[in-house]
Amino acid sequence: SENGTRCILSSSSEFPEGFFTPQERKDGGIVIYFIIILYMFLAVSIVCDDYFLPSLEIISECLGLSQDVAGATFMAAGSSAPELVTAFLGAFVTKGDIGVSTILGSAIYNLLGISAACGLFSSVVSRLSCWPLFRDCLAYTISAAAVLAMISDNRIYWYESASLLLIYGSYVLVLCFDIKINQYLMKKFSPCCTCFTKAMEENAEQQPLVGWRDESGPLIRQQSRTDSGIFQDELDYSQLSTSLHGLDEISEDHPNVFTMPEADMKRILWVLSLPIITLLYLTIPDCRRQFWRNWFMVTFLISAAWISAITYVLVWMVTIAGETLGIPESVMGLTLLAAGTSVPDTVASVLVARKGNGDMAMSNIVGSNVFDMLCLGIPWFIKTAFINTSGPIEVNSSGLTYTAISLICSVGFIFLAVHLNGWKIDKKLGTICLVLYLVFTVLSILYELGIIGNNPTRVCGN
Repeated sequence: SENGTRCILSSSSEFPEGFFTPQERKDGGIVIYFIIILYMFLAVSIVCDDYFLPSLEIISECLGLSQDVAGATFMAAGSSAPELVTAFLGAFVTKGDIGVSTILGSAIYNLLGISAACGLFSSVVSRLSCWPLFRDCLAYTISAAAVLAMISDNRIYWYESASLLLIYGSYVLVLCFDIKINQYLMKKFSPCCTCFTKAMEENAEQQPLVGWRDESGPLIRQQSRTDSGIFQDELDYSQLSTSLHGLDEISEDHPNVFTMPEADMKRILWVLSLPIITLLYLTIPDCRRQFWRNWFMVTFLISAAWISAITYVLVWMVTIAGETLGIPESVMGLTLLAAGTSVPDTVASVLVARKGNGDMAMSNIVGSNVFDMLCLGIPWFIKTAFINTSGPIEVNSSGLTYTAISLICSVGFIFLAVHLNGWKIDKKLGTICLVLYLVFTVLSILYELGIIGNNPTRVCGN
């Protein structure tokens, strides 16, 4: 630092050099970068829709997981694979610190930005359960508080990183007994908490015809926690539930991915995406088809790897484009890069929200943030416990107080917004979350630029 100004590394230093010189990019080459960015968005949506989410549905069906538990575990882990790869690269390759922009930008975007996307881009109104959102928000608050406490002295010791793994292990343990805990809390607190009472009423009613159109309002998917088949010991609704989730391979095999759509616009998009469709078809078994159905775990793992690779290219292109346009590094970290690394979470959450699986979408949003804390813990623990045992990891904790306040406020705001909105995801909630996200982002950018607070930054070497 010089004269109190914090020096941060350029984001482009984390990636290979682009295939155009800076002058060539300014002369029009940046258009190619934007085309690649749009194509990467298309690619990640195809991976999620055709391979990642179908494999998740079969995993949930085989393990008897409810929608919210599946969203908080397998879906969060798969869509957060890019963050895990980035954390390992930062710890072992680039030796980068955990910057305020990375933690703050990704966390705020995941909670408010993706919630806004789910509400605004979904024509289906999804009902939410009280317990899953409370459980995930509490777990994330504890995880964030633990990370912030660890980096307060700018050093990470092996026992501190191990505590992160312990916290996530406890979270998974709670998920294992989620149904029993949920039933106990509903009975215990239903007299004084209306949201628990509504949850009990929804669980008491069998709703085999989910997605039925109410004459007085929009299409509302009344997805309760009974949809996964856990409470369906006596009545065989599991096959019907599976059929309604789009996995009815019992009577008919799934259409081939090379089947041309009927609509003209979809045909154009299909032709443009044919190269990525072919590449994915040759590398990932399609578990929606009867022949590959038992390969669902292979589908899940390979699709997660593809999501990581596509996200890497996406963030690489976004970084160079932002640098060419002269966007400040701190602003990039809080906006474009935060959104870029969270593209899989956004796409996956919006896709399941469109199907009415509100609990799965919200659990993926918050559960991804909890998993991100584990992403920090794993490389930290490996490095401090097995590789560099002589001393702790040095990190940068500048802006710690503001980060803590922002994270806690964002969790509180999303929970309060959902409660005031009647425990449903709709366009009203999407608008509220979008406004909150813009407010948090503007304040964060002003803080990073040193306009408010006392945290001026500059790019190293400039």
